[in-house]
Order: sequence, then C-alpha cells, then structure tokens
Amino acid sequence: MAYENILVEVADRVATVTVNRPKVMNALNDATLRELAHAFDELKSNDDVGLLILTGAGEKAFVAGADINELAQMKPLQAKDLAYFGQQVFARLEKLGKPSIAMVNGFALGGGCELALACTLRTASKSARFGLPETSLGIIPGYGGTQRLMRIAGPGVAREWVLTGDMYGAEEAHRLGVVNRVFEPDGLVEGTHALAKTILSRGPVAVRLGLEAILRGMNMSQQEGEIIETDAFGLAAATEDMREGMQAFLEKRRPNFTGK
Repeated sequence: MAYENILVEVADRVATVTVNRPKVMNALNDATLRELAHAFDELKSNDDVGLLILTGAGEKAFVAGADINELAQMKPLQAKDLAYFGQQVFARLEKLGKPSIAMVNGFALGGGCELALACTLRTASKSARFGLPETSLGIIPGYGGTQRLMRIAGPGVAREWVLTGDMYGAEEAHRLGVVNRVFEPDGLVEGTHALAKTILSRGPVAVRLGLEAILRGMNMSQQEGEIIETDAFGLAAATEDMREGMQAFLEKRRPNFTGK
C-alpha cells in the first residue's frame, strides 16, 4: 500500500511510523486512521521488526488531535461509527505483540494523546504538551482515552484531564506516570532509540509474554492475572532463549537470544 499521510521506515529491527501531515499539526483524519491500521497489520507480521516507534512530522506536533473539519460534519451515528473505528485501530497497536514507543515531539492532544496512550511506552521532549481537550468542543474522548488514561495514571488523573480539557507539560505528565521518560528536545530521538535498543536486547519471547501478561491482566482480578502470569512464566521456561539467558548469566557474557 502506498501511504499518503504516514511514513514507515524499518532499520535495525525498529519500525518508525511517522504521521506526516505537518501543515495540519498531523491531525488524524479518516484516511490517516486507515493507513495506520494497514501499517500496524503489516508490521505485526513482519519478522524483521521487533519494536515500533510512533511519532509526528515536524517540530510542533506529535498528533494535535482528530480532524475537526471531519468531526464538525458528523451526525450522531456517524460519530459513533468513527469512535468505534478509531478504537479498533488503536487496539491493533496495543495488541501488536511487539513493544511500541510513542516519541512525543510536540502537541499530543485529543486523538493524538489517545494514540500515545495506546503505545506500550511514551517518551517526550520537554517541550511536549499532552491533553484531552474534547469537553471544550462539547464532546468526550472517543478513541479509548477515558479508559486507557484511567488504567495508566488512575481515575483521579483521568477525571481531571477529561473534565477540564487542560493541557499538561511533559514533566507533569511524567510525574503522573503518563510519560515514561523525558528528554531535552535535541536528545529525544537518541534517548528513545537507546530505550528501544535496551528492550530489543532482551529475550524476544519473554518480552512478548510479559506484554501479554500485563495487557490481559489489566481487566482481571489480581488472582486471575497471576494465573496468566504463571502460564506465561512456564512458557518462557520452555524456550531456548531461557536456557541461553541463564547460561550467559552464569558465564558472565551477553546472551545471544534467537527468539526461540
């Protein structure tokens, strides 16, 4: 598929997906959502990709929100269908089976904040700004933001962000647990790739099982989640990577994981 609104690059097992609409602050219109859905499906099945970095083109915005020109024309059932479609696209990212990092280089507002929340981790430039301003437009977040923010930072933070519609700086978002790491603007790319390199150096099967245990356990009781964890622990113990990792530790060398 030839993309018009996103860029996809793969190097050193890292896929970088860039929302490329800088003239409109990388706003998410229907066409961009469809391209992201296709890209996520392609990258999921690409064995040369171990991790995805998602970012926005230009220096001003990661993704500044949904395309208001499209939203303003929608009737209720159309809006409901759009929200459902956006949720399904972001669920593809969340359930990729591979880690993803939102590299937030500017405004991450509305749908852009929700897109970042759907990633496994979030890094941010000190100049980045986060927020869910939908109530100022008379609507609410529709791409999973109310649910993911509540699970990531707690219901108190989710209530404040959703009800006020205010923007928050990267360091405040980091304090609240929404952002994992904050960097100076000129160190964002290097810092994010260093984080990606660390994750890619770990056992690929273990990383995938760890992701799955966390994702599935979020909607269960702790007791049910621990059953998922023990099953995943047992699977990890049956891999060649487990034997290699243990042997490398005993031999005081770096492991050579093969993903088997």
